[in-house]
Amino acid sequence: MEGTLTKADIVDTIASATGLTKVETEAVVDGFISTVINAMKEGRNIEIRGFGSYKVKKRKGRVARNPRTGEQVMVGEHWVPLFKVSKEVKSLVNENMQKVSAQDAGIAGTKG
Repeated sequence: MEGTLTKADIVDTIASATGLTKVETEAVVDGFISTVINAMKEGRNIEIRGFGSYKVKKRKGRVARNPRTGEQVMVGEHWVPLFKVSKEVKSLVNENMQKVSAQDAGIAGTKG
């Protein structure tokens, strides 16, 4: 398994697959990201079938603890952006990761 996929990696992949330039592709990716952010700033939900949904949820105020001092602190009511992956993506990821895990276990088992 490899590390983190960055925005630049996504732009490169899409540009290669579509024939668009990296500059054009980056504009599209930036447009998508800003559209999602602006919609959530307005409290709107975004649903991308087969991928997942973005929504904004209100969290109640609560008493928390400062882990360093143990002091109680009041955390006020606030809004948080959430992403929930679709069942299809969850299933695809799970199936592939099980295969990768089994392959890794097989490789590890043959080292000696």
